[in-house]
Amino acid sequence: MNTNSPRDTDDQEISLTLISQKIGNFFEKINFLIYSSIRFFIKHIIMIVLIIVVGAVIGSLLDKSTKSYDHQIIVKPNFNSTDYLYSKVDLIASKIKERDTAFLAKIGIQHPGKLVGIEIKPINDIYQFVNNNNEQNFQLFKLMAEDNDVKKIVDEKMISKNYPYHLISFVTKDVTTKQMTVAPLMKFFNNSVYFRQVQKEYVNNVHLKIKANDVIISQIDAFLNGLSTQDVKGDKLVYYSENTQLNDVIETKDRLIREQGNHRVELVSLDKIVKESNVILNIENNTTVNGKLKFVLPILLLLIYVGIHFFIRFYKSQSLKYQNNTH
Repeated sequence: MNTNSPRDTDDQEISLTLISQKIGNFFEKINFLIYSSIRFFIKHIIMIVLIIVVGAVIGSLLDKSTKSYDHQIIVKPNFNSTDYLYSKVDLIASKIKERDTAFLAKIGIQHPGKLVGIEIKPINDIYQFVNNNNEQNFQLFKLMAEDNDVKKIVDEKMISKNYPYHLISFVTKDVTTKQMTVAPLMKFFNNSVYFRQVQKEYVNNVHLKIKANDVIISQIDAFLNGLSTQDVKGDKLVYYSENTQLNDVIETKDRLIREQGNHRVELVSLDKIVKESNVILNIENNTTVNGKLKFVLPILLLLIYVGIHFFIRFYKSQSLKYQNNTH
């Protein structure tokens, strides 16, 4: 038994017809919009070409005059001077913001007006942090990680400031050289009477450790030579067996040799309070619209021209409707 009445069928047919008409009208509007756009560009082709050419020329000139360059210095603060280094960088950043070129020139920076920004951040290296002063750092990291996300802990300021290496980034309006910018900056960072005194004592202590370890290694070598030759002279008779701590002696010598190597490598970076390990200069900054104005400006000018044209056209049509309605 068919429960659909003729009226319901007619209503469905009317609904489908309306939907078809709306779809058809939509595509008609799309077609008209495409046609109007093509007609507009054909009608204004000379003006459009002129806008594109002028925009490209002006954009190219602006690209040349507004270029900026990024520079990076990887540094290692020695003698617990990390906070000192960060305060020095913050001071320079504030002077740049204040446009205090006299201060920047005083510390030796050439063309200080072209220095537009500087910042410092740690190079995240949790493995180095844990390996330095092994047990203390490991226990600290373990304690902080118990109730927190490890990634969050790695970026924690208290932890990250103790990473061995840090990245100083600065920006200039023109290319620079180590002599013009990097050398004055490093000289400024290393200008501290207090840390120079700490450096002197620290380096002296390292040399004393090396000298003491050399003496101990020599004594161990003499002891081992005595065992190998089984040198027995009067009251210097040496008794040894498999139960002696010979392995401990050999392990001690091996540890001391590794320690000596570490000390000598350490001395390489201790000649400065803040030691630069790598410098990268003159990376052209192409973020946002830097270096792209030759492409961005013509499009922007063209959009402004089209917007003004359609605004005038819209205003005239609405004005005409208003006048017709008021009469």
